[in-house]
Amino acid sequence: MKNNILIKSENLKAIGYLIKKKFKNKIDLIYIDPPFSTDNIFTFEKGRVSTISRSRSGKVAYKDKLKGNDYLLFLEERLLLLRELLSDKGSIYLHIDYKIGHKVKLLMDKIFGEKNFRNDITRIKSNPKNFKRVGYSNIKDLILFYSKSTKPIWNEPTEPHTKDDIAKLFPKIDKDGKRYTTTPIHAPGETLEGKTSGLFRGMKPPQGRHWRVDPKTLEKWDREGLIEWSKNKNPRKKLYYEGTNGKRITDIWNFKDPQYPIYPTEKNLEMLKLIIKTSSNKDSIVLDCFSGSGVTLLAAQELGRKWIGIDSSNEAIKICKKRFTKKTLFDREIEIVII
Repeated sequence: MKNNILIKSENLKAIGYLIKKKFKNKIDLIYIDPPFSTDNIFTFEKGRVSTISRSRSGKVAYKDKLKGNDYLLFLEERLLLLRELLSDKGSIYLHIDYKIGHKVKLLMDKIFGEKNFRNDITRIKSNPKNFKRVGYSNIKDLILFYSKSTKPIWNEPTEPHTKDDIAKLFPKIDKDGKRYTTTPIHAPGETLEGKTSGLFRGMKPPQGRHWRVDPKTLEKWDREGLIEWSKNKNPRKKLYYEGTNGKRITDIWNFKDPQYPIYPTEKNLEMLKLIIKTSSNKDSIVLDCFSGSGVTLLAAQELGRKWIGIDSSNEAIKICKKRFTKKTLFDREIEIVII
């Protein structure tokens, strides 16, 4: 794929076009933020994004009018074809809200397989809103994360430890003032044959357990001072804070919507960068077939990935072109396709 591609088209037709153009099994990452079945019309007011509105004032960005089974059929038709585009190491992230998300998950279980369900990610989208209704204030939506196979691209995402994290997770301090914790060097399950059931310092692992590594590695760690022996001669591995790359990111994300969006329902750029860094590589193609103003495409561009964006809205395409023209990319790196 030489250039990035921006397609102006109804996306079911555009996905079929990509399959015909031999992109089948070539896409490593799909992120989509489809309509949420809200029964709303999303508009612009004087060059700015309006609130979600049922009025027809301003420029219409898109209409979200499908409901019930019609909405689920709309998604199913597209998800079935998107699965064909995904590579065997590919993943799909579908952004949806709490009102319809449980039904969409069942649909994705059917299409991608329950075994390929990875996470439902809770995304903190805003400050609490005090709606006048019976129920708690809503501050979240969710992202359903599935892979096509059991071995997707996975670049472990981490974030820095806070000072409180460091004190809690690495409570011990060695003679040089370095913080560490200790972990067991054996694990549940016996190995009747093999190196992990052998002798380490003249002893075998406890009954019903095996060494996490072979005894030669344990000997090496002990010589290097990385084994801590308790008063009862129980060995544990030292894990130093300085040797960590941060803490694993959890399935609760605090990526609030932009304060001043240029397009309705625009999502957080840093959130999209996290998804792209985690589930794609430098040689990957990223697809967003509800691309709106192009935030997913911008995130992919800034991370050095190739991308394909699809949207049927004239306003979305105009804003996306303007976003990339500011970066002087359009003539050199982006192909426009109208179907």
